[in-house]
Amino acid sequence: MLCSLDMMCVSYKSLFEVLRVALNLNLSQCCRDKLEGMIGLLLDRATLDNLLVPSPARKSYLYDVDLVLRFLKSFLGNGVGCVLLSRLKKVVRLMDLYLVEIAPDPHLKPSKFLAVIRTIPDSARDTSDEVYHAVNLYLEVHLGLCEEQKTKICSGLNYEKLSSEAINHLTRNVNFPSQFAAQALILWQERLESLLQDTDDAVSTDLPPTLSKTAHKGRKGECSQQIVLYAKKLSLSDESKKLRVHLQGMQWRALELERFCRRMQIQMTKMMRSRLSSHGRNAKSVPKICS
Repeated sequence: MLCSLDMMCVSYKSLFEVLRVALNLNLSQCCRDKLEGMIGLLLDRATLDNLLVPSPARKSYLYDVDLVLRFLKSFLGNGVGCVLLSRLKKVVRLMDLYLVEIAPDPHLKPSKFLAVIRTIPDSARDTSDEVYHAVNLYLEVHLGLCEEQKTKICSGLNYEKLSSEAINHLTRNVNFPSQFAAQALILWQERLESLLQDTDDAVSTDLPPTLSKTAHKGRKGECSQQIVLYAKKLSLSDESKKLRVHLQGMQWRALELERFCRRMQIQMTKMMRSRLSSHGRNAKSVPKICS
């Protein structure tokens, strides 16, 4: 009967109800594959509750992660480029929620957790904040992981897509290996340099070129030297506690610098608007010298 199911005749919610019954029966692999494939093809319609299927009786972990991985395989079967962006974004959000839900499971193996992270193409995510939250939860619960296992899990995270708030948290997060805190801090440095450049572009219209360039170099040089110095030191695990204190100091200074840059940008925007407004009024008052 399952082999003759038609997706046009059965609601998506009903497919999960059928699946829960089917999991308790000795069905042929053909029938199971058919049902899982039908669900996977329409995964963007699923909810988090739909995916929280208990693991098989002989498994120790809480939820059937392998089943969800098979759903994802069906959904992405023809490649990311063949999936509508709106559908893909829904599945990305759903899987990020799923990661946070399964992360506290003490019996979930690192390889399974990492597989869920990596099955979603990195290009499909606009932000990695939810993945960071899930990884942090996993590391908090699985305290017995060796350094190599932690490194593998943390390598599944795209640090370039973390928000400033997430990077701020990561630089003080003792759950993550030290080199990833250093990586996050270097990324923050690059963002600050970009922000400084934008600010200096605006300031240069009101300051002499030499003075503007000198001010930028001073701020950029001081920030760069200190961040690179501490990033190198972070590779020494025996001094990680001391270095995290230094990182917190650097993080505070970086926050202050970021606030300063944003204040400068706001001030320069107001000044430019004022200039444009004044220029417009002066232009109207200039008499015509020819008809």
